[in-house]
Amino acid sequence: MAARGTPYIGVLYAGIMLTAAGPRVLEFNCRFGDPETQAILPLLDSDLPEIMLACVEGRLDQADVCWRPGACATVVLASEGYPGVYPKGRPITGLDEAAGCEEVAVFHAGTARQDGHVVTAGGRVLAVSATGDDLPLALARAYAGVERIHFEGMHYRRDIGKRGA
Repeated sequence: MAARGTPYIGVLYAGIMLTAAGPRVLEFNCRFGDPETQAILPLLDSDLPEIMLACVEGRLDQADVCWRPGACATVVLASEGYPGVYPKGRPITGLDEAAGCEEVAVFHAGTARQDGHVVTAGGRVLAVSATGDDLPLALARAYAGVERIHFEGMHYRRDIGKRGA
């Protein structure tokens, strides 16, 4: 991109899948808000807006980018039928309880407010992220948060991080 006169400045991360033949790159991504980002940013120990401003102003090399030690794990809660057709408007419970778990953050993706309640409104409904000193602890905390959340048709992967833990 730099050779074409359009240098890229920002975050670029690889979506990698472990296969029997070894790691394989699925995609490169630069968006914030994806579950992959929600497993990285909780470990950022610097001011994200300041880092972004440094990118825009061409002084990223001077920015103080620091990371917390440890690990983060994210589990996506999806609607019944996802990635195909999925129902909407199903009440979600347990959000406050999940967010109250140690080192847990709940990110909303496919949710909406309806009559004062949070309901499903998309295929990928929520992402539950948690940090810990190591991956097994981060995973245990994330799944503890997941266990407190409920909506009809909710499903999620139970093997997240198992090969790395």
